[in-house]
Amino acid sequence: RRWSPKTFTFTTTRPPGFAFQNGQFVTLGLRRDGKLVPRAYSIVSDPREPDLEFLSIHVPDGELTSQLAEADIGDSVWINNKVTGSLTVDHVLPGRNLYLLATGTGIAPFISLIRGAKVFERFERVILVHSVRTAPELSYREEIENRVGPQLRYVPTVTREPHSNNQRGADLFRSGELFRMLGLPAADPEHDRVMLCGNPEMNRDMVTFLKEHGWTMTNYKGVGNFTVEQAFVGARSCE
Repeated sequence: RRWSPKTFTFTTTRPPGFAFQNGQFVTLGLRRDGKLVPRAYSIVSDPREPDLEFLSIHVPDGELTSQLAEADIGDSVWINNKVTGSLTVDHVLPGRNLYLLATGTGIAPFISLIRGAKVFERFERVILVHSVRTAPELSYREEIENRVGPQLRYVPTVTREPHSNNQRGADLFRSGELFRMLGLPAADPEHDRVMLCGNPEMNRDMVTFLKEHGWTMTNYKGVGNFTVEQAFVGARSCE
């Protein structure tokens, strides 16, 4: 499915025995001229679904994405059998409100999270904030809106064309406007949690902001109250 000239979703069969948690990613790729071109992709699917779904940008001269964009039914995609990632509910402490801040295709792991049940068992409320440049890039918007209810809130923002909200999600969070818009108390590291998946600048700025305001990032030493997907440094799956 093409969401915009820059973004598309594709679905593959699921290898036998392939197991994963909501929010994790896997390396996949295509073989061209005997060479494997691999990249990390967050899995959009819920583990209960029979197939694997992925969201990608289309880089016209990209070594992998330009060919994935042209893939057709019956074409083969290489999928690693190892999954990992730090955007699962086990990477943050349970709490009151969980804020999911995404830009572009960084929404992919968060779609997986809200398709599952576990995130709603761990948190009173989930707030998904998705920032893109143009409205067609609001991938999965209809599905998200259909899921909105007492436990799920959705804030789409569009920065490069007219829209009801032109501010970046990270800016809304830092200024406190996000909480005023939603009628929620300001995010508090004692009670609330944050997950980040976006372009490197957003991730970097939000990590700095949160640390300066008393938040603790999850690392190998233990579980904190916010987490960011570190695996996509230099890659495209969290953009």
